[in-house]
Amino acid sequence: MLYRVETGLHANITDTQGRKTALHLLKALQIPVAAIRQIKVYTVDGLDAAQVNRLVDEGIWHDPILQQASLEPLPFVEPAPHWIVEVGYRPGVTDNEGRTARDTAAMVLGIARDSLRVYTSVQYRITCTPDRMLGREEVEALARDLLCNTLIQRFRVKSAEEWQAQPGFEAQAAKVTGESNDTVDVVPLSSMDDEALQKASRDNTWALTLRELHCIRDQFATPDEQARRKAAGLPADPTDVEMEVLAQTWSEHCKHKIFASRIHYENKETGQREEVNNLYKTCIRDATAAIRKRLGDDDYCKSVFKDNAGVIAFINGYDACIKVETHNSPSALDPYGGALTGIVGVNRDPMGTGMGAELVCNTDVFCFASPFYDKELPPRLLHPRRVLEGVREGVEHGGNKSGIPT
Repeated sequence: MLYRVETGLHANITDTQGRKTALHLLKALQIPVAAIRQIKVYTVDGLDAAQVNRLVDEGIWHDPILQQASLEPLPFVEPAPHWIVEVGYRPGVTDNEGRTARDTAAMVLGIARDSLRVYTSVQYRITCTPDRMLGREEVEALARDLLCNTLIQRFRVKSAEEWQAQPGFEAQAAKVTGESNDTVDVVPLSSMDDEALQKASRDNTWALTLRELHCIRDQFATPDEQARRKAAGLPADPTDVEMEVLAQTWSEHCKHKIFASRIHYENKETGQREEVNNLYKTCIRDATAAIRKRLGDDDYCKSVFKDNAGVIAFINGYDACIKVETHNSPSALDPYGGALTGIVGVNRDPMGTGMGAELVCNTDVFCFASPFYDKELPPRLLHPRRVLEGVREGVEHGGNKSGIPT
């Protein structure tokens, strides 16, 4: 049985998160709204009515002092909204909050966590200003441009009239019914031409080149691989799960393909050409080795390219542990998540160097396009202001809130 639990602030409590979203709409998109109230929605599958009511009554997924929870849609709070937008994760995208809610419910109810599923979504109740009544197209545009990252999320829009006629959303129900994360599809590589291969890579965000797709297809077509798959009860072509694994492990983020490639470089001023075989080995690792050799007995490098982060001699018997990383592409796709994983990863590595370094501080260099950009954006690109705000918040939550000053 599928249940939907809505949690939100009591009517007499100011929704500061909603006010922040409204202000963000004004700053980023120049769209004024009178008010926004945010509702957290939990869609749960695998429990009976008594179990779900217990979670609501005991305040397992909400704070009863500040919030109310209900299996029915929460009543509107004045000023009444004109539009309702609900944003949830796409099938296959990890819902960490949903997992935590699942594990908490399982612990409270004394059941196996694998027996239930919980998905989270956020509902935005938007009240328009008297002199700026938003149309459906405008609401859908602001949902795409600000409230939802369509790479990993999807959204639904209802007017207040539609909501009252048929309250609730089905946004997360599809995950459990028709679009379950457990569904595995076969990707027919063997029968796909170049155009179909490239389209599949674009549509699924594999970011694989045509040459790489050919390599994967050729590998699956070899007699040995075909025999191995048949013996294991696998289809001849790869499943979508296998393609995702290959795409991720062969991604720039994991494989560092540019650093490891042969680079054909031409100096436009002198016309001189050269081939660089592996930027990492030549320009980074070998350059460091050359400097260390020249330093001789004065070499201050204690550990480089061996552990999780570099270690150099510092002062008064102390060594300094330094880790540097860029997260440009992940942050461009998902500003908050990209920056958060970047800074958490950077902090993780010094803590895992040697017997563990004591973290002192983070330093960041941010480069963004103009936050006042007002021209049309290329497809699937986020507005620079949204990227800036997301990255700043990701660094705040991943760094400062974990006790490491920036």
